[in-house]
Amino acid sequence: MLRKLYNWTMSLAATRNAERALFTVSFAESSFFPIPPDVLMIPMVISKPAKWFRVALICTLASILGAVGGYLIGMFLFEAIGQPILAFYGKEASFEKIAEWYNTWGGWGVLFAAITPFPYKVLTIFSGATGLNFAVFLLVSVIGRSFRFFLIAYLLHHFGAPIRDFIEKYLGLLFTLFVVLLIGGFYLVKFVF
Repeated sequence: MLRKLYNWTMSLAATRNAERALFTVSFAESSFFPIPPDVLMIPMVISKPAKWFRVALICTLASILGAVGGYLIGMFLFEAIGQPILAFYGKEASFEKIAEWYNTWGGWGVLFAAITPFPYKVLTIFSGATGLNFAVFLLVSVIGRSFRFFLIAYLLHHFGAPIRDFIEKYLGLLFTLFVVLLIGGFYLVKFVF
């Protein structure tokens, strides 16, 4: 089943709708969707290595726009939309407790979440809800998301064939590692913050 999903993703990555799908997933992941855009970006770069810069740019811009959407959800729709999303991640009770601290140090948290598998959308919503300085939020989002997506895309472009062979050989192990990192990110949200 995993091999079929991998082959389907690789074939989607080569279609004319791949860039639109990547934009949509990247945007949604930064504000409410739990699956990171890497699952589509990686096969897109592997299937067309010469387009690595374009793919990274689409992913980055959409992700930053989605982050602004998450910030706006937190700022204007926190009670109606933001609170249920934070409740889904088990963070509604922590809001008041760390809001003051977050407005002092939150830029570092956003940067951390923008680069790592940590659920970025939690901090985009939280940033808007606590009123984190928007310029700081936007700056660290641009830096973090650009760093993450351009680095991954460049490495895939530069080491393409060996990485593709590695992924195909160790697909099961890589999928398991991805799931562990994803669950670990949600664990951090639930029990650390």
